[in-house]
Amino acid sequence: MTDTSGRPLALVTGASSGIGYELAKEFARNGFDLVVVAEDDRIGQAARDVEALGATVEAVQADLATPDGVQRAYDRVLATGRPLDALVINAGIGVNGRFAETDLADELRLIDLNVRSSVHLAKLGIPQMVARGAGRVMFTSSIAATQPGPFEAGYAASKAFLLSFAEALRNELEDSGVTVTALMPGATETDFFDRADMRDTRLGAGPKDDPAEVARHGFEAMMAGKDHVVAGSVHNRLLAGAAKLLPERVKAELHSRLSRPGSAGD
Repeated sequence: MTDTSGRPLALVTGASSGIGYELAKEFARNGFDLVVVAEDDRIGQAARDVEALGATVEAVQADLATPDGVQRAYDRVLATGRPLDALVINAGIGVNGRFAETDLADELRLIDLNVRSSVHLAKLGIPQMVARGAGRVMFTSSIAATQPGPFEAGYAASKAFLLSFAEALRNELEDSGVTVTALMPGATETDFFDRADMRDTRLGAGPKDDPAEVARHGFEAMMAGKDHVVAGSVHNRLLAGAAKLLPERVKAELHSRLSRPGSAGD
């Protein structure tokens, strides 16, 4: 990929489907070229879909739950010889079930992807942005970050980490020309609930937001330099607001009713 158009460049992870896929399309529609990353082979077709919107797109199939995968994705950015204008750290997974019964390997892979790879990729991208005095960064957190998450304890904790991490980086980078935004969607119609084995929960079986709408809210907030955005329905904003007022014990019980396996029929 060479810069022949003067278009800015964005890196979007988890871009083969769902929110990441729709975010990549938002960037393409708004004049960006892209490097898109995902672990599955659908990333090639996703890149072609995005390229049809007028962007030049590089697809990277890489397992971001590994350090080598993160480095390979960022190396593709460096190989363009172009500055990175927007970094969207979106890839993530969930694990559903009682922590005492879930598989340790699944829980550690969640941490590797949701937490460790996010820090790793931010560490690669942000210093270069700071050196240029310009750039935009977005982390996909969740409204789950605002409450304990029984039956998806590791997932909710990982999203709380990302929200806290984004807010801290934003403060550090206040005068650098680099903005940091946390995207906080609610339940969204993506592959997440299938991959996390949550279709039998009330949360998995319930109504969900359109990932294209969530992506649009996220893109607009990032471009405006906002610190965070609760994306999707008004219901999500009400939940996020209520979370500031309720005791942790009450929030945990409410979340438990939604995410407990088998609760879809309750």
